[in-house]
Amino acid sequence: MYSAPRDPLIARLWALAAIIALLMLLWHLLPTITLHFYPEPATPRTVAARGDLAADEKATIEIFEKARDSVVFISTKALMRDFWTRNVFAVPRGTGSGFIWDDAGHVVTNYHVIEGAAEATVRLADGRSYRAALVGASPIHDIAVLRIGVAFKRPPPVPIGTSHDLKVGQKVFAIGNPFGLDWTLTTGIVSALDRSLTTERGVSIEHLIQTDAAINPGNSGGPLLDSAGRLIGINTAIYSPSGASAGIGFAVPVDTVMRVVPQIIEHGRYLRPALGIEVDEELNRRVQQMTGRKGVVVLRVRPDSAAEKAGLRGIQLAPDGLVLGDVIIALDGQPVDSVGKLLARLDERKIGDVVKLSVWRDGKTVEISVSLEPGA
Repeated sequence: MYSAPRDPLIARLWALAAIIALLMLLWHLLPTITLHFYPEPATPRTVAARGDLAADEKATIEIFEKARDSVVFISTKALMRDFWTRNVFAVPRGTGSGFIWDDAGHVVTNYHVIEGAAEATVRLADGRSYRAALVGASPIHDIAVLRIGVAFKRPPPVPIGTSHDLKVGQKVFAIGNPFGLDWTLTTGIVSALDRSLTTERGVSIEHLIQTDAAINPGNSGGPLLDSAGRLIGINTAIYSPSGASAGIGFAVPVDTVMRVVPQIIEHGRYLRPALGIEVDEELNRRVQQMTGRKGVVVLRVRPDSAAEKAGLRGIQLAPDGLVLGDVIIALDGQPVDSVGKLLARLDERKIGDVVKLSVWRDGKTVEISVSLEPGA
C-alpha cells in the first residue's frame, strides 16, 4: 500500500506537482467543457473586401499573361539499344524551356537542353504538341534553335530588348518549367553583370547576367524578361551545391542572342569572328604557370589565315626544344588573360572588322592589326 512521504517538504512538492498536472488537464479540456454547456452554431466567416491589386502586382500579372503563350515546354528523348534483342528504342531524356523567336516557328532554347537528344517535342501553352527539328546550335554560347510547324493560331514571338544597358538592381522576370512544373513565374533583380561561367563541357561562357530570380532545373532555355516584358536573356544555369536554386542564377544576354540566333537560322551554325590561330585553355594555363606571363599563347598560326598575313607567330620547334612565339595580351586596348576572354572579345566584333592586338614578342610589346575571318 502507498503511504505519503514523511518529510513535509517532499509532501508539499508532491502536492504542488499534482495541482500543476490538474491545471494543465483542465486547460486542455476547457474548450470541450465550454462547448458542452454553451453550444454555438458553426457560422462561416465574413470574407473581407480585397480592394484593388497594388500597381506592381498588376504589372507583374500583365507581364506573365502577355509572355506566357510565347514560352514553350521542351521534352527530349534519347535512343537506347536493348542488350539482348539489339532493338533500338527511345527513352525520356530530360525537359527544359524555350520561347518563340519569330513567326516562322523558330524556338530558341539552351544547347544543353537538347544536347545528346535524338528527338525533341515542343508543347505550347494551349496544350498543342509538335515534333521539333533542330536548325542548329552554338555550344560555346549554350544556344540552340529548333523549328516547329504551327499551321494556325501561332504563338506570338517574345518582344526583344537589350542587355548592354542593364543596371544592377533592375527587376527581372523568369518564366519556365522548373522540375516539369509548367509555366512558372519567378521574379528578382539583376544581381550582377558580365559574369563568366565554365560549363560541364569545359566551355567558358562570358558576359552572363546574374540574377536572384529563382532558376531551377527545367528553367533552362526560358526567357528572362525586363519590367517592360522584353527579352533580356536566356536562363541558362544556376550556382548551387544542392542543384536547386540558391539565389544565384545566370542568363545569356540578349545582345549575344541577337548575334548568334540569326546566324544559326541562316547557316545552321554560328560563324564566329576569328584570327586564324590555334589556342587551348588548359595548355595556356600551364604555360602561364611556367613563364609567369599573362595572356594567350599562340600555339599555331593556320596557313593562309588572317593571322599569317598579319605576321603572328606560333610556338616554334628549335634544336634545344620549343620556343615560345607570340603572347596576345590585349585586343583593341582591352586586356585578355585567358582563351575564354580572348574569344569573348572577338565575339563582340564582326567578320571583316580589323582589330589591333597587343602582343608580347621577344621581350617587348608590339602592335599587330588583323582582319577577322570566319572561324569554326
